[in-house]
Amino acid sequence: MRALRAVAGLALGAALLAGCGPAASTDGDDAPPKTSTTSGPSPSGGTSGSGTDPTAGATTSPTASRVPAPGETLVRVTRTGGFAGQTHTLIVKGDGSWTRLDAKAKTESTGTMPETGLAALRTALQEADFAHLPRIATGGPTIYDGYFYAFVHGGYEVAGDQGSLPPALNKVVDALPSFTAG
Repeated sequence: MRALRAVAGLALGAALLAGCGPAASTDGDDAPPKTSTTSGPSPSGGTSGSGTDPTAGATTSPTASRVPAPGETLVRVTRTGGFAGQTHTLIVKGDGSWTRLDAKAKTESTGTMPETGLAALRTALQEADFAHLPRIATGGPTIYDGYFYAFVHGGYEVAGDQGSLPPALNKVVDALPSFTAG
């Protein structure tokens, strides 16, 4: 029975991820930010990336350099599993407002993160460096009745079992509002 729940949870998580990626979003919430490979306009109206400056083409990772607008999604995290086999999704916007959804994507509750909590979440997301994380985290210990997490941030999707998440993603989970009411 637990194996059936785990498989159902993984299938639901995959279905939720498929519906929340950049291709499914028409407003660009989760699309990777556009980064410039030049260092900006020059006084003459052209660009200053002439090729003589070795750092002119260097960019930082998109998740570290771009702050989403207040109405844009900062992060979306779906948690599936646990003893009761429940699914909840948290969507946090750039202004700190958040929405918790149930397994049927119906709103359970909403709220706003305090400024200190939002700052901690932004720091955790930046330190996680989604661009360089494996798409599926593996290798950790099996935690029976544990959770499976699926993250979407800055146009990147990362997922993994509770025991396999890198420490940086555990910090993201810790900075999020609660997945359940109460």
